Amino acid sequence: MKNAPQYWGLSSCIDLYECDLGLMKDADAIREFVKQLCDLIKMKRYGETQVVHFGDDPRVNGFSMTQLIETSLVSAHFAEASCAIYLDVFSCAPYEPKDVAEFALKYFKGKRYSLHTVERK
Repeated sequence: MKNAPQYWGLSSCIDLYECDLGLMKDADAIREFVKQLCDLIKMKRYGETQVVHFGDDPRVNGFSMTQLIETSLVSAHFAEASCAIYLDVFSCAPYEPKDVAEFALKYFKGKRYSLHTVERK
């Protein structure tokens, strides 16, 4: 393939800040986000989205989400106390990390994000 990436997979770490707490605390909204995100980046979901609420420490209390995709994994933690979301996408299929970040920011009504990517070789 002429323009194929020269790496095995792409990992994106997206931190979203000042998000809507109501959406962050809604397991169904999180599941719908995953569905829409996977459609956006053309990733086939494998199995059901796992959404689990836990954390005795108020600093980390919130939902964690995992979604297997045929090309790897989407995961996130929703830190309620700080209204921050820590989203990770890893895939050996190509996708645009900035599209993921901007979609997530809009969906969760955040104010800003930081994005870090790593090409896995």
